[in-house]
Formats: sequence, structure tokens, C-alpha cells
Amino acid sequence: MKKEMMNILACPLCKGELVLNISSDEGEEVISGTLYCAACDEYYPIEAGIPNMLPPEMRD
Repeated sequence: MKKEMMNILACPLCKGELVLNISSDEGEEVISGTLYCAACDEYYPIEAGIPNMLPPEMRD
């Protein structure tokens, strides 16, 4: 996921602002980490550069 994507991403549940927490990156590319919504107190994982923006009950 490109770091610049933070300008357009929003929480899929409440449309709130997301906070990026990076575990691993390569330049401007986030490889792993999480996106956090303080309004919902929900985390969305980033794995292999892909954010999983599905609601919690729909994730594997």
C-alpha cells in the first residue's frame, strides 16, 4: 500500500479518519501494519502491501 493512499482512505464502518501504524515498509510502500479507526476502535490489517478493509465479521 502506498503511504499516499492515507489521503483517500476512510473507515468502511463510520467513514472516520484512519491512523497508519507501520510494522514494515520499503520507501513509500507499506508492507505490513495496521490502519486504526479511533471512532470505532477498530483495526484493519495490512499484509503483503494490501489493506484488508472488510468489516471485522467478514474477515477470515
